[in-house]
Amino acid sequence: EEDSTNSFICLLKKMKEVRLMEKVVEQKEEAFTERMEALAEQWRDLHARRAQLKAHVVRSGSTVKENERLRTQALKKAKEEKEQNTKRESELLGAKRELEALTKQHQKLSKKLLKYSLFKRYLENVVENSQFRDIEDVISFYKALVRTRKDLAQSQWGHRQLTEQATVLLRQLRAEREAEMLQCRKELVQLGESLGRAQSDMAQWEGRCAELQNRAARKAMELKSLNMAIHSLFQ
Repeated sequence: EEDSTNSFICLLKKMKEVRLMEKVVEQKEEAFTERMEALAEQWRDLHARRAQLKAHVVRSGSTVKENERLRTQALKKAKEEKEQNTKRESELLGAKRELEALTKQHQKLSKKLLKYSLFKRYLENVVENSQFRDIEDVISFYKALVRTRKDLAQSQWGHRQLTEQATVLLRQLRAEREAEMLQCRKELVQLGESLGRAQSDMAQWEGRCAELQNRAARKAMELKSLNMAIHSLFQ
């Protein structure tokens, strides 16, 4: 359906080109006809002038000098008219070639128009069996759908880009958190080891403290016995 619609759009464009080419061909044909009529009128004027010139030469054949002047003038005018006729013939040949090229292009477009006429009939049937008013309405609706599809594709692409960026960012954050947790676990193990060593040292210091306390108690007993002995001696 999309290919058919595109083909029909091409058909409409070609139909428009054909109409323009037909109009150009008609204008060229009219211009060519007018140019031919103008050339024919100029040729008639030229023959009339030549006849008048001949009659004037016959009537005014008074002197050789006047006849020579008139002959020179007539030759000059005839040369100018010949150059103008050559120029017009060249323009006429160019117009014929341009008309032939336009005719060939018109035939080519007519063949394409015949080729795409099937799509035109198809769209006409679509218009008849739908809510569309005309073929232009169908084409406008199709163009709107194409724009909507393009916008949707761009939106989906943007969503995919954002999703991919979020996924990458989440992976980075997860890796950072795992690294932090691993570091915390290492520090916790180190702290546990330090606590074990501290507890072991504490037990050793407690043993030494109890030993010192026992020694101090023995020293106190010895000191007390010595005091009692000294007191007895003193008595």
